[in-house]
Order: sequence, then C-alpha cells, then structure tokens
Amino acid sequence: MKSTYIIGEIGQNHNGSVDIAKLIIDMVSVPIKESLFNTELKGIDAVKMTKRDLSEELSASQMNRAYTGPNSFGKTYGEHREFLELSFEEHKECFDYAKSKGLDFVETLCGLSCIDILNYFTPDYLKVASRDLTNLPLLDALAQTKLPLIISTGMAGKKELDDAIDIITKYHNDLGILHCVSEYPTRPENVNLKTINYLQKNYGEFKIGYSDHTIGISSPALAVALGAEIIEKHITIDRRMKGTDQKGSLGPDGVNRMIRDIRLTEMSLGNEEIHIVENVKPAQIKLERSIASKRNLKAGEVLTEDDIHLLSPGDGYKWADKDKLVGQKMTKDLNKNEIIYPEFIQ
Repeated sequence: MKSTYIIGEIGQNHNGSVDIAKLIIDMVSVPIKESLFNTELKGIDAVKMTKRDLSEELSASQMNRAYTGPNSFGKTYGEHREFLELSFEEHKECFDYAKSKGLDFVETLCGLSCIDILNYFTPDYLKVASRDLTNLPLLDALAQTKLPLIISTGMAGKKELDDAIDIITKYHNDLGILHCVSEYPTRPENVNLKTINYLQKNYGEFKIGYSDHTIGISSPALAVALGAEIIEKHITIDRRMKGTDQKGSLGPDGVNRMIRDIRLTEMSLGNEEIHIVENVKPAQIKLERSIASKRNLKAGEVLTEDDIHLLSPGDGYKWADKDKLVGQKMTKDLNKNEIIYPEFIQ
C-alpha cells in the first residue's frame, strides 16, 4: 500500500503567534483512530509554514492602502502583513517543535532574502506558492539550494509550468508538482481533478499531487484515488478564528476526517486484478447457491437435470459443476431442498 504524503498547511493561520502554531502542530501530530475496524491510521506527514519578506511583496501603494475589514490585524495592509510575519528564529522554534512531534517541516519561501532561513534550519521540502511559479529568479535561487522542491500550478498553464521545470531541473530533479486551482474556495466545477492524470502522463518523472482549496474533504480523497502522491490542505485549530484563511481551512474534526478518508482510500485501492479475499469466504459460503435436490431422492436413483436446482448455502457444487452430478447414482436418501454434497453421489 502506497502512503500519500499529507501536508497540513498552517500558512499564516498562526495569526502571528508561535504558541498557536504549536497548538496546530499538536493537533496533527497524533495518529487517527478508525473506530469501526479498530484501526490506527497514519496521520499527517508534514506541516507547512510561509515566510515572506515584506520588501519583496506588494507595491508601496498596496502596502499602504487601508485595510480595516474583520480579518485585519493592522490599519494598512502592510501593517496587517507585518503583524502576521514570524521571524526566522520563530520559524526555527516551530521547526524544532514539529520535529519533536515526528513531523516533517515544509517551508514556503516568498522572496530571495527568505532563503536566509536556511542559516537557521533545513526544511525537509521547500514549497513554491502558485503565485511564484513565474518568479523565475526565485525558482532559480531555491533550486540552487538542492533541497527537494514542491510547486503548485494554481495560476499556471503548460508554458508557465514548463518554464518553471526548466529552471529547476538545471540543478536537480527532486520535484513534486501539485495540481491546484487558486480560487478560494474552489468551486466544484473548477476543481478538474483529471489534471492529475494529465500531469502523471506528461510529467511522470516527478511526484504528482494535489493542493486543495475546496470546502470539505472529498476532493483530497478523490485525488488519492486518481494517484496523487502528495496532498496539501490548509489546517487550523478553529475555523472561527480571525484571519482570511481560517474559514477555508480544516479544523480538528475536519483534519481527522480528511486523514481518515485518505488513508482508507489508500487501503481500498488494492491491485488491478479480480480475486476473492479471505474475509469474503464466510459470506460466500452463507449466501452463494449450491446444487440442491428439487424432490425427495432415493438411494440408487440416477440424477437428472430435472432433479436439481440452486439453494444456499454455497458450500456445495455450483451450477457450472452440474455435469459431475447429472447421470450419477445417489448413495443415500435425500429430502427435497437439501444441498447435494459429494458423499451423496457415486
């Protein structure tokens, strides 16, 4: 059974607090228990955070524009973004905490100067946000680190994706490509999960996955059924918290249900063959039909096809085996509507 690499995206859902980030890490650091089959399921593999350099973000006029909505943490958009930004040292603290909980750590770096975070720790993966897929100088610098990269295609067509891959593969091929739609939330008619198959056919040398912005948990599990090897989803400790990403994220219950459905999907895929699993045999014996007597039969009588029909249980001869019975003599008396077992014929 192949295990899907699940990334819980904290992003900025920590609301500028290391303590909240740690609470989210705590939330996803335990295995999931599936009560019906009393099974412990592997939980999330990694958490992801985002580091920005505000000097490499928006134009001065956009940074200075008024930002006074219900999710604002500052009077201007620049003040809002600054409030949400954690320092390199705080990211390192979150990295150490995730590692202490047995989780991988993925870092989205949104500016060239953000690469200095590698002076503090080494993430397991570097992530490129959809908006930066055309930021070729950033891609070049990230690829030069030789760390494994994951890119999202949320704002890209084939040309943009090919340009990004050409830059990255100058340095290495350790690359994951996530199908993504940068609509928040993504409408079902725009999800187009079959893009995963397209990526597998055309970029099969890389790991193909899915970054989800839909409401709910069905799309990630469906993506796994289509062969996605990586799943990324926004997570939070409380969807009612202040913040633009909170409502579109999964809270504790949603995270558990998504992981459950992904892991059960993995278990359910099986192999490309038809076979009878061992656990089906009790039902097969109970419910399938076997050849039975259609009338009272006497020892010495020769069976004809008119003497037999099919009844449960299914532990006797099947209709495909009727030639083994028709024309044979009964060795014992047998009442009507009883299964004809091998010891009843000679």
